[in-house]
Amino acid sequence: MTSALEVTGLSFAHPGAGRPTLERVDMRVEPGAMTAVVGPSGSGKTTVLRLIAGLLTPDDGDVAVAGHSVRARPPERRGMTMMFQKPHLFPHLSVLDNVAFAARVVGVPRARARESAQRYLSLVHLGDLAQRRTRELSGGQEQRVALARALASEPEVLLLDEPFSALDAELRASMHELLGEVRAALGPTIVMVTHDMTEAALADRVAVLVQGRLVQEDTLAQLYLAPATLGVARVLGGFSEVTGTLVAGRHHSALGTLSARTGRDLQAPAEPPAPATLLLRQESVIVLPGEHEAGPGVPGRQARVSAAAQAPRHLIAGTVSSIGWVGARQVATVTVASTTVRGEVPLGRTVRLGEPVRLSVEPDPWCLVEADPAGASTPVPRDAATRS
Repeated sequence: MTSALEVTGLSFAHPGAGRPTLERVDMRVEPGAMTAVVGPSGSGKTTVLRLIAGLLTPDDGDVAVAGHSVRARPPERRGMTMMFQKPHLFPHLSVLDNVAFAARVVGVPRARARESAQRYLSLVHLGDLAQRRTRELSGGQEQRVALARALASEPEVLLLDEPFSALDAELRASMHELLGEVRAALGPTIVMVTHDMTEAALADRVAVLVQGRLVQEDTLAQLYLAPATLGVARVLGGFSEVTGTLVAGRHHSALGTLSARTGRDLQAPAEPPAPATLLLRQESVIVLPGEHEAGPGVPGRQARVSAAAQAPRHLIAGTVSSIGWVGARQVATVTVASTTVRGEVPLGRTVRLGEPVRLSVEPDPWCLVEADPAGASTPVPRDAATRS
């Protein structure tokens, strides 16, 4: 299970649809690597998997495994297994025979198929449940059996279509750990569709689909540091969008003037002002309780600045307009003039609705130039993380 998967120019439109479901999607997954495909509902995530698996026929493009096109092959001869949100186990078979099913279909003798199935059940920590009927399993156990069955077919590429989304948070976390164990033991090549960024973080690379187009593909860390478009930022979540103007690497908005990173060279003196959207990560903005004078960038007179905020940061005065919690940490939306920004309150402290606060913003946040409010913008070059 270490073959590379390569998708080239994959396009597809459902009959009667007003626009293509997918438009010229290119993607390569290296042998033994894992790529997560994310995007809003209707962006074409599951369609990509179905086209790769051969369950749908593309209008254009190709799918290759280990350097060989599989487009002309039927699904059962593509060397792929697809695992769905529902496990679809066979109720008339034992757990062991569910896992042995793929080997039996291709003619492997029963004893040998069961021996192999037992190894895969042990890998997913269900070796002692081999003789149970599937109706006796919990939801988490069913998904483990489904994963063992998918692995037992020894696919060259494993396709996962939101397989853990129906599980509760604790079971989902245990499946994430199990997937890591499987990757360490077998090194399968995996493409996983998910809407959960915590799940996407398990992958080596993340591909972001917006309106049927693969807009950006990179490590999740790099996507958070430098999203190529507003559409990508919105899929990732956790950004405040601040519209304004960029001049020579400095963003001017209701927040005042902030130095910003972009994919453009804006150091030339003759560079004209450009409409731009500043993207502030929630965790990069600290909300400091305390009184302040009005106006952006004016430090509070009596606020006690936390140690985390004493690094060189831009301080902005505002008022708390809404509050919430993420675990033990309070998250506040702060209104500054005509815009709002979300930030985190230092652990152990709280703010109140309507309270005057200061925002401590990390240096050089990310900025998109000429961004379309609908979510599309001029793509940013791959080296966009370089500071201006």
